[in-house]
Amino acid sequence: MIPPVDELEKCLSKLPGLGRRSALRAALALVREKERLLSPLVASLIAARDGVKTCSVCGSFTVSSSDPCALCTDPLRDATSLCVVEEPSDVVSIESSGAFRGRYHVLGGKLSPAHRSGPEKLAFRSLRDRVLADGVKEVLIAVSTDMDGDATAGYIVETLQDTPARVTRLAFGLPAGSAVAYSDPLTLRRAVRGRTEA
Repeated sequence: MIPPVDELEKCLSKLPGLGRRSALRAALALVREKERLLSPLVASLIAARDGVKTCSVCGSFTVSSSDPCALCTDPLRDATSLCVVEEPSDVVSIESSGAFRGRYHVLGGKLSPAHRSGPEKLAFRSLRDRVLADGVKEVLIAVSTDMDGDATAGYIVETLQDTPARVTRLAFGLPAGSAVAYSDPLTLRRAVRGRTEA
């Protein structure tokens, strides 16, 4: 393989969702169509590198010229409701649902002994500070439902236990369009416990 293409393939294969073969196909397509694909990609990558930063308030992504971000400064959003997520990508997912109109707090990951991610590496202290300083009334925990996510949620509850904020967690249940027969026992147990009026 030609060294520049090989290096491009190695870089692309580090992206989520791209294996070595997909990365190689993408690399070959990029060098085959330099003007149509490669040049705009290079320009977009440079713009993202230079123009995107982390919001100093919530920890999500924002443009360099707008810090705090638009979600933190929007006067129409409920400043007393705070949704805690693991990563900036989670903010994008929740925003696309249109179901939450409060503000966000990005932890920067979740507690994970296997990945050496302890409380000191995550934004727990700034979460507590925001809750106390901003008069937050509800903290919605929107983290993973695996063991590390459950440990993270428990740590958040413990961190905020002496604050006036009500701490809630996303409801658990069956995904839309799924069948009971194909659901795992933990999902079914949580769905039954979190049942609502029909």
